[in-house]
Amino acid sequence: MTRTDAIGRVRQHFHSGDFLAELGRRVAYRTESQNGGRPSELRAYLEDTMRPSLSDLDFTSRLIESPSGKSPFLIAEHHESADRPTVLMYGHGDVVDGMEGQWRDGLDPWKITVTGDRAYGRGTADNKGQHSINIAALRAVREARGGRLGFNAKFILEMGEETGSPDLNQICADHRDELKADLFVGSDGPRLSAQRPTIFLGCRGGMRFHLDVVLREGGHHSGNWGGVLANPATILANAIASLVDGRGRLKLEAMKPPRLSNQIRAALADVKVEPSADEPALSENWGEEGLSAAERLYAWNTLEVLAMSSGSIAKPANAIPGQARAVLQLRFVVGTEIDKVLEAVRAHLRDHGFPMVEVRATQSFAASRAEIDSPWIKWAADSVQHTTGKAPAVLPNFGGSLPNDVFAETLKLPTIWLPHSYPGCSQHAPDEHILLSVTEEALTIMAGLFWDLGELPRPL
Repeated sequence: MTRTDAIGRVRQHFHSGDFLAELGRRVAYRTESQNGGRPSELRAYLEDTMRPSLSDLDFTSRLIESPSGKSPFLIAEHHESADRPTVLMYGHGDVVDGMEGQWRDGLDPWKITVTGDRAYGRGTADNKGQHSINIAALRAVREARGGRLGFNAKFILEMGEETGSPDLNQICADHRDELKADLFVGSDGPRLSAQRPTIFLGCRGGMRFHLDVVLREGGHHSGNWGGVLANPATILANAIASLVDGRGRLKLEAMKPPRLSNQIRAALADVKVEPSADEPALSENWGEEGLSAAERLYAWNTLEVLAMSSGSIAKPANAIPGQARAVLQLRFVVGTEIDKVLEAVRAHLRDHGFPMVEVRATQSFAASRAEIDSPWIKWAADSVQHTTGKAPAVLPNFGGSLPNDVFAETLKLPTIWLPHSYPGCSQHAPDEHILLSVTEEALTIMAGLFWDLGELPRPL
């Protein structure tokens, strides 16, 4: 058997309908983790669908309870030889709320529905479809090699990613020896575009913080008090404007990353951010000056206002509100001195006449990425190009946040992410879907990659 045979087998698995049938069984588990009301579904997803699927591929597995007691983990291993490379893979089976009743044409989020090139269902893109692709590719390679992979493989599956992976780092630290590997490969998030295979080496971090201006209880008549009572909404708007300007450019130096290296610029030189017809067009003249769209998205920091409130926008009264609140988020890349940002914001607002603005952080994700000159990166890119005939986009990091730091920092592994979704997939929203064309290509990419991994006589 050959590499071509493995790819042919995974294509047959797709065209026979078996892949979508298998994914449909997984989507049917209502594994919503954010509302706290599905513990039995979270556990059943691992026990009833994932353990049998991995057992069929000669993996031994066990469930591990999380330190918080919220949701279990599954750790699985397939061992062939101490001399062969070992890959650690990751996926999460929990999803965001199903949002029943909000999907187009009354679609059921817990059932796969195919319309044209789209397969709708909660978890199809994030993340059941993506780890299902990787498992299907492992199966095809194992069948093509007569019951062996040619390498050692490990899996860790969690059920709390949508709540921030609160226990993942502790689990990995506690089971460090069990999860020891030569390479980490994960699949989550979107490609650069539906048309271009993508590899990213890590992720931006994210820090969410609140700005609160609380001056008094209740509102006061704007005719009787306008001009003599401070307006908290006006104060808040100007406080935010002192941090980021009207074109989305950071004004506070402490929020900026180090200057872009020539290595990062070179990696992003051929990366074009080109939204499809059903995605929003890029805004003109927005973001840091002197950077390409790809550099702004994958190599720079951004400050976004996520929400603001003061008074009632539905029923505004002729009154000066007593308080105003906003939630902001800083997305940041490796090298940002994030531990100093919050105090820098407080000092900046105090020095610019806004001491009444209370600043508090509520959520934080770490930024991390593999070394861009790791030999594993070129190996993976060559494999993808061999399979597809396309040079993949190689991004220093994903624009969003994933628990990459657990694998890169805690387990000290070179990290490679090969996403199987695309930016317009509607993850975290009604109408979540995967593209069948991208899914078929992704299956072949992973079958080729796993075949090539089995051809290595030793780790790179």
